[in-house]
Amino acid sequence: MSASSLDAMIAQQHIGNMFFIGGWRDAATVRQATAHVQAQVSPTSTAGVRFLVAADQEGGQVQQLKGAGFTPLPSALQQGSMSAADRARIAATIATELKAVGVNLDLAPVADTVPPDNPRSNEPIGRWGRQYANDPTKAAAAVSEVVRTMQAGGLQTALKHFPGLGRVTGNTDFTSTGIVDSTTTADDQYLDPFAAGIASGSGVVMMSSAYYSRMDPANQAVYSPTIIGTVLRGKLGFSGVVVSDDLNAVAVRGIPAGERAVRFVRAGGDIALTGLASAAPMMARALVTQAANDPAFAAKVDASVKRVLTVKTRAGLTSCSAG
Repeated sequence: MSASSLDAMIAQQHIGNMFFIGGWRDAATVRQATAHVQAQVSPTSTAGVRFLVAADQEGGQVQQLKGAGFTPLPSALQQGSMSAADRARIAATIATELKAVGVNLDLAPVADTVPPDNPRSNEPIGRWGRQYANDPTKAAAAVSEVVRTMQAGGLQTALKHFPGLGRVTGNTDFTSTGIVDSTTTADDQYLDPFAAGIASGSGVVMMSSAYYSRMDPANQAVYSPTIIGTVLRGKLGFSGVVVSDDLNAVAVRGIPAGERAVRFVRAGGDIALTGLASAAPMMARALVTQAANDPAFAAKVDASVKRVLTVKTRAGLTSCSAG
């Protein structure tokens, strides 16, 4: 997909953020795409507010931007075994390279912890070495360092996938089975890496699409007021932007596209992310329609807008001062 394919959505549905998916090569190509998208900013399209432009630049198997201008990155598990100084150098390199091409948000670091007994049985994280460690204390230290380094380099970070995908077997991107975590609680040590990343200044947290039966057996985390509101915002004190995992994932695809976005925002989420661009207009229209007919929902949208604008101001994407 070319950057210009988003022009109509930006002008008509006022889409305000974008992310790279599917593997993009070479800094010049990425820089051209980000420049084109930011050029669509206007008083009528985005109220003059620039875009959060994101990429999954974790390392190992998950590195969306490759080729000229992008250093091949070791996996998070490999990074986790390095010294703090070496790990910080990698995080600083990511920040420098992404900022140079107009990407201002890394959908990283992964704050999931996979139990050490059989990590490769964990399809979304452990199989690919996406966790920094198989111990939450060690993972928390690494996550904290990565967040601090990237933020110091002017790159926003997104902790993922709250409250953790380390204890499921199925990958929510591709299946709706094996995605129930019957272990993790609101007081669980496996939440420590998320708490550490929040304390280190991460302005964004991405929600998991799995179920957590000991916190909310009825709702996937991405749709759970308990997990988003009571646990993440309440217990962990997170006041920043909550973004969904891909709302085109198999684990949520049984719900109509517009309703996926509405449920997410109703639960306390802020940015509905979809890897299927054609679903974005449906999601935007559903949010506008629901807000027009439901004052309580409209208030949630207003609160989300303020949180997103706060992070964008911090990233230098609005005309306001971040001070």
